[in-house]
Amino acid sequence: MATKKSSSTKSSQTKSSRSSKWGLNKISMYVLVAVALLYVVSLLLACFDVNLVVVSALQGVAAAVMVIIVSILAWRYVKPKQAVWKVLYVICLLLVIVGIIVPLVLQ
Repeated sequence: MATKKSSSTKSSQTKSSRSSKWGLNKISMYVLVAVALLYVVSLLLACFDVNLVVVSALQGVAAAVMVIIVSILAWRYVKPKQAVWKVLYVICLLLVIVGIIVPLVLQ
């Protein structure tokens, strides 16, 4: 009887400690909110004909933040796999980075 009571207490303590930590889901949600705000600001600036470079820079920052989060998750998937997957990961990551930076530089 005492064993069941202590195990249920431990499981409730574990659940409460998990909810207070910064888990991946919570970080993803806050990043999504921050990126959405960056896109709203860039949209408003574009509507008022503010310098296009500023709008593009805000969108580039938002995209970069999203790429960072996704690349971390992708690496967790790729890490235990074969070398081919890791090479594909690096190539795709480089293409995404170039795709973000080059248009910003060319403007």
